[in-house]
This record gives sequence, C-alpha cells and structure tokens, in this order.
Amino acid sequence: MTGLDAALAGVAQWIGVNLLVDTVRITLPATDGPVYNPDTGQNEYPEGHVLYEGPGAVQGGTAQSEMSATPDAGQMWVQETKSRYRLMTPLSAPLAPKDAIVTVIGVHNTANTALIGRSWITQDPARAATTEVVRITPLDQIQAPREAL
Repeated sequence: MTGLDAALAGVAQWIGVNLLVDTVRITLPATDGPVYNPDTGQNEYPEGHVLYEGPGAVQGGTAQSEMSATPDAGQMWVQETKSRYRLMTPLSAPLAPKDAIVTVIGVHNTANTALIGRSWITQDPARAATTEVVRITPLDQIQAPREAL
C-alpha cells in the first residue's frame, strides 16, 4: 500500500495548499453561565475553549436538497431550516466534537471579508474513512436572531 499512501499524501498536500487557504477556529462552548462585566454593564458568556485555529475551508452544499426544514413541536409551520455545510481541516487538526462552534476568522480573498465572524455548529464529530486526505466535519449554520418587527 506504499503507492496508495504516497498518492494520498500528495493529494493531501495539494488540498492543503489550494483549498485550506482560510483560517478557521473550532471552539467548545463555555459551560458556565453569564458573568457580569462591569465595563459594559452587561452579563456576558465566557469564551469557550479553543480546540483548533488554523487552515481550513467551509463549503456549502451545492444541491437544493442540502437545506432541510425542521418543524417545532406544537407549531403548524416550519420554524427554522438546517443548512448543510462542510468544514475541511488538515488531518493533523483535532476532531471537532458534536456542538462545537466553527468560526471563520480569516479569509484569503479580500472580497470575502463578510465571512469573517460567521459561525456554524458541528452536527456530528468529523467523518472518518480508511483513505482520508482531509478531515470533513458536517456543519449547520448558526441562524442570526430575528429582529423584532
């Protein structure tokens, strides 16, 4: 299997150079409650534990079926949607557990700076395969709160 391992290593290197060109952060949410900040006069949640910060890529689904709706119990209509995204990180990155927060903190293309600060939640731990070249973790976009009308 040396030939296969060498080929996979070459593909992993190409992906690292050409695809994992943005900077992402994977954070475990803080489990403590909010803490009063005397400087702002507000209760604020503490920062979570950073598991990884480094090269990565977030890609959305390409098919219409990549978005699904989830009804709330007791409501006659669909409340929220689930948006299917994928996080790609090098195999050297730690496995992101379910419900970790993924945030884009740097982009290679200055035209995409609107992505900085955008966040997703991991739906499951990273996927595994016997022939991996990049770590893939399924994500759902964190929905912005609705504005009052």
